[in-house]
Amino acid sequence: MTWNDWLAEQAAAREAAGLTRRLKPRAYDDGVIDLAGNDYLGLAKHPAVTAAAAAAAVRWGGGAAASRLVTGSLGIHAELETELAAYLGQPAALVFSTGYHANLSIVSALADKDTLIVSDAHVHASLIDATRLARAAVTVTPHNDVAAVDAALAGSTRALVLVESIYSVLGDAAPLADLAAVCERHGALLIVDEAHGLGVHGAGLVAQADLAGQDHVIVTATLSKALGSQGGAVLGSSALIEHLVNRARPFIFDTGLAPASAAAALGALRLLEADADATDRIRRRVEGFASRAGVEAPAGAVTSIPMPTPQAALAAAEACAAEGVRVGCFRPPSVPDGISRLRVTANAGLSDEDWQRATDIVIKVAEAHR
Repeated sequence: MTWNDWLAEQAAAREAAGLTRRLKPRAYDDGVIDLAGNDYLGLAKHPAVTAAAAAAAVRWGGGAAASRLVTGSLGIHAELETELAAYLGQPAALVFSTGYHANLSIVSALADKDTLIVSDAHVHASLIDATRLARAAVTVTPHNDVAAVDAALAGSTRALVLVESIYSVLGDAAPLADLAAVCERHGALLIVDEAHGLGVHGAGLVAQADLAGQDHVIVTATLSKALGSQGGAVLGSSALIEHLVNRARPFIFDTGLAPASAAAALGALRLLEADADATDRIRRRVEGFASRAGVEAPAGAVTSIPMPTPQAALAAAEACAAEGVRVGCFRPPSVPDGISRLRVTANAGLSDEDWQRATDIVIKVAEAHR
């Protein structure tokens, strides 16, 4: 079989299963209400954020122009790292070009063949890929099962536990206090991905659980969701950050975060710090929509509506788009339990009228396709 034959066979199998994905470039002014992205607080197009990005591009240029260890560490990076660490209550931070790289870096730089990695069954693909890159022993525990984590850590000498503060598909929160206690007892490090907690819950669930700044709890985060920009970060002790600078290959061999993205994230962070009501607004919208849709309210900003088949989920998403609302469509293998879903993102930046109209459409379409 030739490579072209193999590619055609793979494409046909995806199409038959209803799992084909296609890129759909959108215009900046398409008039569609976006409930599919991750701009939870509506800051991506906030005037203060876009102005900060534009000014940084003019001042620093279109890119960092080199890796951070050459000449790509800019003043805007240091400023962002200082303020991000302070907001999350952490001693230090290191920013990356993507959240994916942040997760690859922290796991691969800390783990080796003598390390045990205990990973929740529902962690993001970036953490799964990180465990593969680390080449360590891996135990996957049932989702949010603290007892299973405790048992897996028994007898370990160097161990990492990987979780998310809020899981992106089901939207449930991790039992962070219990997990941190188990890790402390076994001398393990708890690595918490706050991608869906930061901003939606202020400084995140690690801070809410009074775990910020503890040596055995490390935080990773993305700048591309509630902060409306692009990039990622690892937050922890100064010794940890120094280790990453010297050992994390996705950091060492990658060009530094673009200055416009760093400045946009910093601008959004300052808006978040100044707006004490942002978290309350997003929670009200999430809980109200979930109640109307007849599903459990998630801990994060994304509500999932189960659909009977991948084809039904895709058809419902297309029907919403036809009425001017963009929603996400999760299908296997992106969903941990194999159930296709509509993925509806609450956006605190929408007007009350747009939010009401958009959610009315989503609920009507979902009921027609369930």
